[in-house]
Amino acid sequence: MNLSKKWLLDFVDLDVSDKKFADEMTLSGSKVEAFEVEGNELSNIITGRIDSLERHPDSDHMWICLVNIGREEPIQIVTGAQNLKVGDVVPVAMDNSVVHGGKHIVKGKLRGVESNGMLCSLGELGLTAHDFPNAIEDGIFVLGDDCDRTLGIDIREAIGLNDTVTEFEITSNRPDCLSIMGLAREAAATFNVPFKTHEVKVNGCGGDVNELLSVDILNPERCYRYCGAVVKNVRVKPSPRWMRERLRACGVRPINNIVDITNYVMLEYGQPMHAFDLRFLNGNSVIVRTAKNGEKITTLDGIERELSDDMLVIADADKPVAVAGVMGGEYSGIMDDTNTIVFESACFNGPTTRITAKKLGMRTEASGRYEKELDPQNCMPALLRALELVEKLDAGDVVSGIIDCDKSQKVNRTLPFEPQWVNDFIGISVSADEQKRILESIGFTVENGIITVPSFRNDIEHQADISEEIARFYGYQNIPNRKLGGVANAKHTPEQNMEKLVSTTLLGCGLSEIATFSFISPKHYDKIRLPKDDPKRSGVVISNPLGEDTSVMRTTVIPSMLDVLSRNYNNRNAAASLFEISNEYIWKGTEQLPDENVKVTLGMYGEGCDFFKLKAVIEELLYVAGVSDYDVAAVTDDPTFHPGRTAEITVDGTRIAYLGEIHPAVLENYEIGAKAYVGQVDFASLLKYGDLKRVYKPLPRFPASSRDLAFVCDIDLPVMTLEKAISKAIGRILEEISLFDVYVGSQIPDKMKSVAFNIRMRAADRTLTDEEADGAMKRAIKALGEMGIELRS
Repeated sequence: MNLSKKWLLDFVDLDVSDKKFADEMTLSGSKVEAFEVEGNELSNIITGRIDSLERHPDSDHMWICLVNIGREEPIQIVTGAQNLKVGDVVPVAMDNSVVHGGKHIVKGKLRGVESNGMLCSLGELGLTAHDFPNAIEDGIFVLGDDCDRTLGIDIREAIGLNDTVTEFEITSNRPDCLSIMGLAREAAATFNVPFKTHEVKVNGCGGDVNELLSVDILNPERCYRYCGAVVKNVRVKPSPRWMRERLRACGVRPINNIVDITNYVMLEYGQPMHAFDLRFLNGNSVIVRTAKNGEKITTLDGIERELSDDMLVIADADKPVAVAGVMGGEYSGIMDDTNTIVFESACFNGPTTRITAKKLGMRTEASGRYEKELDPQNCMPALLRALELVEKLDAGDVVSGIIDCDKSQKVNRTLPFEPQWVNDFIGISVSADEQKRILESIGFTVENGIITVPSFRNDIEHQADISEEIARFYGYQNIPNRKLGGVANAKHTPEQNMEKLVSTTLLGCGLSEIATFSFISPKHYDKIRLPKDDPKRSGVVISNPLGEDTSVMRTTVIPSMLDVLSRNYNNRNAAASLFEISNEYIWKGTEQLPDENVKVTLGMYGEGCDFFKLKAVIEELLYVAGVSDYDVAAVTDDPTFHPGRTAEITVDGTRIAYLGEIHPAVLENYEIGAKAYVGQVDFASLLKYGDLKRVYKPLPRFPASSRDLAFVCDIDLPVMTLEKAISKAIGRILEEISLFDVYVGSQIPDKMKSVAFNIRMRAADRTLTDEEADGAMKRAIKALGEMGIELRS
């Protein structure tokens, strides 16, 4: 919402700097985004009068002008404009001046004739013909009678281009502040000065509005109130300069007096209005109803739109003439030959207005206000203000009487006035009289211990809301510090503890965390070589995606990880080690929500990255999560991964993680020119099989006994199978088993390998004897022998 300072001063007397105004309004709850003085980029541009015009001796289209700037000597300026005559008062950019767009003007010569500045057009002042309808847009701007034609004054002062515009961020719970009066009320309370109201007076020209118009609301749940008035003998012409200035400052383009009045009232009161040409209202009737399926209307923007029966329309006896709360129809606008108009001031249901605007792909100033739930009691004052402006601007003759169809039945909310409760709640000490003054300054009524909430404050529902009003005008910065009351029993859930552990562990392993979108393109399933009949190709399809690239919810995070690896590789990052904790969305049919499975996805490429590094990171993660007694087995049937360099990790036959080198064809699809490795750990499995409890043991008191054993086994047999068999055979005295050598060569039979382990044993209560250690070795050799694995000789 843009606020004109000149307009604000109609309602409140303020003498503070723009900076102080912005700071204080922000502190009291009306957040200021920025403020700017109109025309602040213009410099050294003044008014001047053309005293003489002579043809340039060396040009057939240029003129040499003597310009009186209110000083002793006129100045000479050469111009190519053809719309000037002697006596015209024009903007003069002097030597060393700046015009719109930051262009610097200095004196010089044009075809050998000295020119001491430049005469300005509307565009060079940052204006258009909408700001000054009687000016020529492609010629020099000649000041009319509505401008200050005093010679030598700053052009901004002469044409009213000197307002201060303050931009506010208005939250959705405060639609009353989407108006000049609403912000003025906040300013009056902030600076503790009176809020001035304007007494509206409408004289009327006689007649009876009921003879010219009828109004009927068929859907009172969506239209709370409809006020209508008729103006005849309409005189369409440009609005006066003061109105055009205020509209421009608030970001609204002036059109003509009738349209400008509706926009002016919308900005001043926060109540959207519309004007209908009565000759296009068949039956001279206004019917507020829902549209019929397939019914069509051409809106003011010239687009034909198809309506449905969940949309509210303003209709005449035969057809819709406007989409209620959004935009008028093509023939409802004001034309040059319009003679009689209907002014509409209505209040529509907020949510349905928003839904309609969204379905039709339209968002207007009116719909943006209506969707926040406006005050039905504001309809009549706004309409009266519009009629007053019609008479003030001589824009037509107001027919006596107003039609008011009120279905709102709204009763102002009341709350008890409890000053001590407010003080205890906030932690301040403000007297009852001061609290009463604050509330009354923003439109509340306090009588006999009861607070009556004004109709325009839908956001006030509870005593805490009253406390907020007191606090923001008392000053948040004045509230003393105090300890929080109550007892906090909050603690992290097991899921949160595990997520934190996973994140810190992987960061400690040198990986960087990333976050990617949950929606991807279905083309990614082809890029990772997912089979055509794979269930993962069936996923949740987004009904209104931003584009094809974000049209489905992912059923696997791998494409997202490969995308990031590809981006890093193609941006010439020599190496990348990444992880993400995110969801996969598994389709459960149209009748159920998808399963959201949390996965820890790891990806890496570059120097020092290989299958075993990725495996080591995942095993470290399993270790700190307390997952033990797992198996590792090769995987050869996953088309996304290299068939000979992929593995899965299982517990009791359940896959909890898998990892591997990405298939060369997939790497080519993602334009990754280096070997890349991806792994995934199921987060739910970490919770199920993990144990975050840590039991610390004292340092050993007795020495350990170590032995080395080497075995010959099948080359494809996982080493972990041997480790588990050895561990089970040795039993409790085993402290650690470490693989230290794997050999394949001429001394070993074909398709076999030699695997060597260091086995360290220790007893907690005694020193192991050689017999005990040797016995343990014999049990280990026997256990592996029963598996067909021989001790290497």
